[in-house]
Amino acid sequence: QIFLEDSLFKSGLKPAMDPGISVSRVGGAAQVPIIKKLGGGIKTALAQYRELEAFAQFASDLDTATQQQLARGERLTELLKQGQYKPLSVVQQIISLFAGVRGLVDDIPVADIQKFESGLLNFMEDKHQALIDKIAEAKKLDDDSESQLTAAIEEFRGLFKN
Repeated sequence: QIFLEDSLFKSGLKPAMDPGISVSRVGGAAQVPIIKKLGGGIKTALAQYRELEAFAQFASDLDTATQQQLARGERLTELLKQGQYKPLSVVQQIISLFAGVRGLVDDIPVADIQKFESGLLNFMEDKHQALIDKIAEAKKLDDDSESQLTAAIEEFRGLFKN
């Protein structure tokens, strides 16, 4: 069962599915293991983000941890937005989710996340095609691939900020 939420749709999130209350009989069984691993914490993080977002509207002083959780939730939400007729390959999804889950976009302004993601994916294809091929073939991230991917994203972050 998929539950759609009007407020998510109006905020530009499409599909406007509420991951907190939507359930799937197939879901995880149909996912590539690496997507399942990376996406495991996203559902919880986004549910917590939505709760904190509502609370934050009324609170004046938020502790640092709450501010960080809100910031990451905003960025994860932006990373999950996908343009119409612009599907991402599995490897592109892995790169984007990895960057978001690992906090590698936490200091990127929310307004720039879409531009950052697009630039990162182009950068990876131009400069790190061997790593993309390795991930696509293995369909998993070993420690070596994770460290290479982190380094590549950090390299792009340096270029993006300049």
